[in-house]
Amino acid sequence: MGWRRYAIYFTPEGALAERGAAWLGWDAAAGAARAHPGLSGLPRPVDEITARPRAYGFHATLKPPFRLAAGRSEADLGAALEAFAAGRPAVVLDGLEVARLGRFLALRPAGDAAALSALAAAVVEGLDPFRAPPADEEIARRRAARLTPRQEALLARWGYPYVMEEFRFHMTLTGSLGPDELAQTETVLARHFAPVLPAPFVADAVTLLAEDDAGRFHHLHRYALTG
Repeated sequence: MGWRRYAIYFTPEGALAERGAAWLGWDAAAGAARAHPGLSGLPRPVDEITARPRAYGFHATLKPPFRLAAGRSEADLGAALEAFAAGRPAVVLDGLEVARLGRFLALRPAGDAAALSALAAAVVEGLDPFRAPPADEEIARRRAARLTPRQEALLARWGYPYVMEEFRFHMTLTGSLGPDELAQTETVLARHFAPVLPAPFVADAVTLLAEDDAGRFHHLHRYALTG
């Protein structure tokens, strides 16, 4: 299959992955749609609340979606990511919790997340030779978000404004919500995800994904962090 873009994410396994895929309605590991859970107390239908993050699957971004640079192949990218993972240790944190991030909800790490941020920065920098420069329309779309001067500089250097010190590890659960919707949805999701939230939380792998022509992401390979 000819993929449009690639991305490097953290993707969980086990019960958390199952619950996250069902909530979003897309299982990137299986490359298949999933039925949403029937949850009461939500301000809108689940398929509306999850419409924006659905295509990406349940994940935390490490290196945002990018087109392959000229002269680079998917095999080259996979080999480089495998070598990277072999040289980095897993990251252990206290746990995960449902939290607000601006106007959307996500799973966020509890406690000090500096080691996760360092992992993400290393992925962004180490795999950057495989990234083609973003198109002009993508740059314009990013700038429409009223970036800070530092975010502008990061966009110019790395093709994305929310990397390095601007990075915040999160596993997106919703699109943008109003204040009342945030409160209602947060209560429901905290209860829904509580049984599967890990404590401690171990980020033990990095996953290479690819985007199909419909804009949905698929797992290509999950590389264990064994350094």
